Amino acid sequence: MSSTLPNSPLTTFVLNTGDGVPGARMALSLHRLDSLLVIWNLVTVGTTDEDGRCPGLITTKAFTPGMYKMRFETGQYWESLGHNSFYPYVEIVFTITNPNERFHLPLLLSRFSYSTYRGS
Repeated sequence: MSSTLPNSPLTTFVLNTGDGVPGARMALSLHRLDSLLVIWNLVTVGTTDEDGRCPGLITTKAFTPGMYKMRFETGQYWESLGHNSFYPYVEIVFTITNPNERFHLPLLLSRFSYSTYRGS
């Protein structure tokens, strides 16, 4: 991870549990819900690095209370490995009430299942 990247209050990690390796080079996007218009606004896009991480997702200043969605392009990831997948993408919706805390959102993934949890 580069030391020039901002320290994000929100981090993620993708683990390919089927092969026991990090989910490297997976495209993802972060969205925030506009509660008045009830639409998702794109905050940022990224790609996981060789360690399955995507540093610098959002700045502390931009990380405000609200509902967020992280979308992982799992179908493209598996296709790049020469496999098909039951899930073309995974969207994880979560609520932030205290943006002063740190949040870690891992995705544990195989071709036919996934799980997640809130880390810190």
